[in-house]
Amino acid sequence: MALPTVMVLPLLIVVAAGLYYIYNEVMRFMSKSLVRNKVVVITDAVSGVGTECAHLFHKGGARLILCGTSWDKLESLYDSLTNDADPRETFAPKLVILDFSDMESMEDVVAEVVECYGCVDVLICNSSMKMKAPVQTVSLEIDRNIMDINYFGPSTLAKGVLPTMISRRSGHIVLVNSIQGRLAVPFRSSYAASKHAAQAFFDCLRAEVEEYGIVVSTISHTFINASAPPTAEQPAPKQNSLAAFITSQLTHGVRPSVLANEIMQTVNRKRKEVVLAHPIPRVALCLRSLFPPFLFAVLAAGVKDSVLAEQMQ
Repeated sequence: MALPTVMVLPLLIVVAAGLYYIYNEVMRFMSKSLVRNKVVVITDAVSGVGTECAHLFHKGGARLILCGTSWDKLESLYDSLTNDADPRETFAPKLVILDFSDMESMEDVVAEVVECYGCVDVLICNSSMKMKAPVQTVSLEIDRNIMDINYFGPSTLAKGVLPTMISRRSGHIVLVNSIQGRLAVPFRSSYAASKHAAQAFFDCLRAEVEEYGIVVSTISHTFINASAPPTAEQPAPKQNSLAAFITSQLTHGVRPSVLANEIMQTVNRKRKEVVLAHPIPRVALCLRSLFPPFLFAVLAAGVKDSVLAEQMQ
């Protein structure tokens, strides 16, 4: 007996949803098997995203080298990874102190990272320093510190592990960057400049090392939202409606767990470029290329509104 026409569409939706679920489960299983025995370096393992990545890759059987500026936090992460882990399925992580603000130590850090296993299969550069302030209030010292952490540090570490990858003709370097490496936002001049520099460096590197079988990936995400949405105690000052709508879209952010899963998928599928953002930032990127005067006008209006709001408080 033929199905009634009205039942066809719901049935197709159910079948499609089932296939999508099975596909995700298969990819999740494969993601663990693909990183097994791989030497994976996470430059800021004690951050929210770094910790989520550490748990994902550790469960997948990767040989982790966890880096960070705090030894206590690294040891705490080590304990959380190894306490409930099966030693037959996982490897105890190696710990390395890494501080990109101390560039003089980078040569020793690179040597220590490489000596852990003799090679590096995957380098995840997720260290970052954020800064929000008017241009005229940011000192040269802060500018340099931001550039060290967001650009010179990752690029120097990538150069350091590159010889082992070239000699083995394999490897994967992942830059966890920001949407502001593509789109400059007011009051974040130093941060945006450092992210633009990092984006350009790793774009150039991608082309230069492709012949050696090395993959370079960049992930551009909106800000990382690690906290629960705040409760509004009082109404905010009224803004320009268009600027307010864009602001609301930009403040959604991305959860550390979501970004960590995207990093895992990027490594497994060898994606070269990923933009992890809501529709509005994506539209802004298109406007920056196609209709820059309109985007500049919207950003300037947002600045004027914020100044007016401060004066009213």
